Amino acid sequence: MTDPADPRRDDETLDAFYHGRVRVLQKKKGYRFSVDAPLLADFIRTRADDEALDLGTGSGVIALLLSVKPFKRITALEIQAGLADLARRNVELNGLGGRIEVIEADIRKYEPARRFDLIFSNPPYIREATGFLSRSAEKSAAKHELHGGIGEILQKTAEWLSPEGRACFVYPEARRADFSRAADRLGFRVLRFRLVLPRAGEPPNLFLAELGFATVHPEIMPPLVLYGPDGKYTADAEAVFAGP
Repeated sequence: MTDPADPRRDDETLDAFYHGRVRVLQKKKGYRFSVDAPLLADFIRTRADDEALDLGTGSGVIALLLSVKPFKRITALEIQAGLADLARRNVELNGLGGRIEVIEADIRKYEPARRFDLIFSNPPYIREATGFLSRSAEKSAAKHELHGGIGEILQKTAEWLSPEGRACFVYPEARRADFSRAADRLGFRVLRFRLVLPRAGEPPNLFLAELGFATVHPEIMPPLVLYGPDGKYTADAEAVFAGP
């Protein structure tokens, strides 16, 4: 019988976040999330009545990390059956079945028949037909735009976001021009923006953006520096990973 305190299968790890408040099962050799997931979870600002949509939830990690913040409900989409099953198990593990629903679906075919207050995504970063695919089909689909690129993700976001809603994304700085062109074409405005730097004085490697349709003066947040001169996480980065 599986130990409810440690529900790992032989090919999985069990990781704790936010001082043990959130536990996440991950595959040892499949797709494993990286630093961008907690960065986006920290960046997202939620409201108690938010109906939210997670595009490409993977193991469900961002939705799980958001569970320490207020929201009404998150619908988490995942195209890969194995990851969707893992996300459901993670939701159950953390007792969040009443707040997070995992749906196995392709965002290009999904029809929610409603609009959302908040949409967020840590999407595949690598353009289709570029880079090297992993031997793991799961990793390849999670990292490469095999099931929809920036344009398609933002197009669906524009269709499903409420007029007053917010949409939050994390992308590599190298894709910012592509992201900006797609957002402009769809009538999005930047509501908040933050750069992520590996070290002080170095070029950014990631950016965090909140989009919406409202015409407002964007909030430009101070850059987040991940590592100090000693190679350890900065105090700001440690605060992100510790959770609210």
